[in-house]
Amino acid sequence: MSRSTVETEPGGEPPPPGDDHAFFGQPRGLLTLSGLEVWERFSFLGMQAILVLYFADTVAHGGMGMSSGTAASVSAAYGTLVYLVSVAGGWLADRMLGSYRAVLWGGILIACGHYSMAVPTATMTWVGLGLISAGTGLLKPNVATMVGKLYRTDDDRRDAGFALYYMAINIGAFAGPLITGWLGDHRGWHWGFSAAAVGMTFGLIQYVMGRRHLAGRKRAAEFALAPDAMRRAVLLIVLGVLAAAVLATLLAVVGYLTMDRFVDLLTLISVIAPVVYFVVMFKSPRVTDAERGRLRPYIVLFLASTVFNFILFQAYSTMMLLAASNAETTILGYDFPASWYASALGAFEVALAPVVAALWVRMGHRQPHASNKIAIGVVLGGLSFLLMVLPTSGHSSDDYLMSAWWIVGSYFLLGLGDILLETSGMSATTKLAPAAFTSQTMSLWFLSLALANGIQAQTVKLYDDVSKPAYFGVNGAIAVAAGLAVMALAPWLRRTMHPVH
Repeated sequence: MSRSTVETEPGGEPPPPGDDHAFFGQPRGLLTLSGLEVWERFSFLGMQAILVLYFADTVAHGGMGMSSGTAASVSAAYGTLVYLVSVAGGWLADRMLGSYRAVLWGGILIACGHYSMAVPTATMTWVGLGLISAGTGLLKPNVATMVGKLYRTDDDRRDAGFALYYMAINIGAFAGPLITGWLGDHRGWHWGFSAAAVGMTFGLIQYVMGRRHLAGRKRAAEFALAPDAMRRAVLLIVLGVLAAAVLATLLAVVGYLTMDRFVDLLTLISVIAPVVYFVVMFKSPRVTDAERGRLRPYIVLFLASTVFNFILFQAYSTMMLLAASNAETTILGYDFPASWYASALGAFEVALAPVVAALWVRMGHRQPHASNKIAIGVVLGGLSFLLMVLPTSGHSSDDYLMSAWWIVGSYFLLGLGDILLETSGMSATTKLAPAAFTSQTMSLWFLSLALANGIQAQTVKLYDDVSKPAYFGVNGAIAVAAGLAVMALAPWLRRTMHPVH
């Protein structure tokens, strides 16, 4: 049975009030959570914009000396790890920490990771990436779940609220690459990583200061383990982490755990994990028949998210490499670092998100079904890659330079698609989630991002081996076809996704 406006929310809390309109017509807690995401995305995507360039730069210039394909693959593998850990983050929030503390500790780990990457050694780079992966896995699924808790299930402001939340995300996505990119280009890569560390620190400060406005900020987890089970779980987690660290170190020392094998392992896990997770939820006795019925259409949304984000994440890998090698870095007579192209994506999403939010509010119940919004987003993502076939075709060598407006145009399509898909997808996830798996179902949405990165980690290896028109054309065509398939399933999705509309 779906939760109604008079039911108690998971964990025994009353439903959120419907008359809180303090923040642009949205609940006041949205300001706190959006502020946190501004700084988290500033740090994460600011670092992401220069990470692949840092990997591909020469050792003499302060980089890691990787080939372009390897740099893109390792960068994608890092993204895979980030979102795989989100499963543990959702479970820890539901069973041990509660959402508020999971987000707080996640932010602390992220900040520590960025400070580690500010130290100019390869070892501290890997340590930092590990800490950021763990912290983001705690923060991302749970902060999105906390946004969902600000609204009743039938609140028409919900999609608009997620659109504003996503606009805040992209303020950070816009500003981060500008600062880290300039520092990386003019002062050194680790100066850029330092700026990301400072940004995350600001985010933590405002999150703690605004905590009184958050729904579900109770200290206890909503579905907490019994005391004995809690102690056993803590012991197993500590021992498991230590054992995995020791095993990985030993395998690396003897030469078995190479970077390529680690990337392949993460891809394999990214494929297996969502399959296992869906099976667990379908078979769980805590999931009702009605909730199980809503999980079936969710599989389609999951796959659509995977296809779109496979394209989106390449804005920070292959597209960034293309911009650095084959795109002009001058617009209207002004020179800029190649990493600033990543800010164009954030800028478009900042500009378009309020327009989309206002449109959904104006349309109310007449707005397109969530599945159609997601399908259009996937098609736009595919078109963003198909557009790149034009400027990369017809060249006799690889030393050409395309106009900056080609990449800007591609990012415009990608940004609009991202707003449509991610806001509707996250909103639908919070409404389709089984009550006993609230945070963990949001983790399942992020597993689609892990799968997208896992697939990307393999396909980007071809970036150096095939022509650019073929690479972007084939990937773009697959995404367009996937979006059209979701549109074809729209009648079935509308029937089975109630109460999502």
